[in-house]
Order: sequence, then structure tokens, then C-alpha cells
Amino acid sequence: MPFPSSPASGASDVTGREELAAFIARLGAEFRERGEEWENTTLDRYLDSLAAWLRSAPGWYANTGRELPEDADWTLFARALAAATVYE
Repeated sequence: MPFPSSPASGASDVTGREELAAFIARLGAEFRERGEEWENTTLDRYLDSLAAWLRSAPGWYANTGRELPEDADWTLFARALAAATVYE
């Protein structure tokens, strides 16, 4: 399966849990295939950037003419990130 032009391609198409899981799987495949092209090539840099982007998200949404989703389930996302540290 060819990869999109950037890891972010397709993010706007995610509307549910299964689509998010598939998107994350595609990111993993993208990293295994072309990870050396990413800016953040280690887990610590990736997580630091994830935290920074989440803090800046309201500005990114405003700058792109979008509204930050009010109904985002931040708890589910946090639980998934935490669970992935021990889930096999």
C-alpha cells in the first residue's frame, strides 16, 4: 500500500475509534518504511512534540479556519496512549 505524501495525510478523515486505530497503524507502517524522513525519529521526541502540538491545537485550528472539536473524547485518547505502554 503506498503511503500518503505526509504522515498527516488522511487525519481529517478520522471520525471514529476504528478509523483512528487504522490511522495509527498507517503511521506505524509509514515510520517503519520512511521513519528517517520524520522530524521526530525517537519516541521521546515524538511524545514531546505530541504534547506541544496538543497545547498549540487551538491556534492551529484557528489558523486553518477550523474549530477545535468540542466533542473530542480526550479521555479515550489519553487512556489509549497510557495503555499502549503495557499492552501486548
